Amino acid sequence: MTPSLETRDLTIRFGGHVAVDHVSCAFRPGELTAIVGPNGAGKTTYFNLMSGQLAASDGAVLIEGQDVTRMSAPQRTRLGIGRAFQLTNLFPRLSVGENVRLATQARAGVHYDMRRPWRASADLIGRADAVLDSVGLLNKRDALASALPHGDQRKLEVAMMMALEPLIFMFDEPTAGMSVDEVPVVLDLIARLKTDKTKTILLVEHKMDVVRSLADRIIVLTNGQLAADGEPAAVIASPVVQEAYLGLSPGARG
Repeated sequence: MTPSLETRDLTIRFGGHVAVDHVSCAFRPGELTAIVGPNGAGKTTYFNLMSGQLAASDGAVLIEGQDVTRMSAPQRTRLGIGRAFQLTNLFPRLSVGENVRLATQARAGVHYDMRRPWRASADLIGRADAVLDSVGLLNKRDALASALPHGDQRKLEVAMMMALEPLIFMFDEPTAGMSVDEVPVVLDLIARLKTDKTKTILLVEHKMDVVRSLADRIIVLTNGQLAADGEPAAVIASPVVQEAYLGLSPGARG
């Protein structure tokens, strides 16, 4: 099976510093891969290279076998990448409903027309409302995005990704900045996305309890290099994770 997303010897240098160092990895539908490692390991940089926010110094990125290394982030989005950031990436001055409708509009390839107001696009509004309902935000569709609590903003960002109907969902620390009460809501959303076996999900996350609960596979980056790749139990128990990530000596338990 052709991987939905693949990197081959992917590398980026900032001056004399190699932030991601010849990382080769393939990601397939029906699998949630957690990307872990210590601070400064290159996790978010690797995400940015895959989604197109950064240009690679060497190596390649492929989406369903197509080389997209020189393509922009919007071009990669059109080919199936959906990306959520550490900080929410919303239109704060628009309503909750308008944020998701813009995503449904983009997915449908419909350009805004002042002569054809939103209320005339019943099909797109229906799709947007269905997505909002699935994330529990339908009753807040008229609220400003900026007025939502942080947890609801993260839910809205997931809703916008869902409206784009991507092949690949990329979550960069989705629980960052959340209260204890807000975390389970977003994790439940990601768990529900996992049930669609046509989708590929990548997750950067520091919280190991989150990784254990969601991941089918873990890859470990240290100093920009791929240090481990495998099933969660085996990777978490490996010396490289115990030492570099968990700060434990080999054989210690955490």
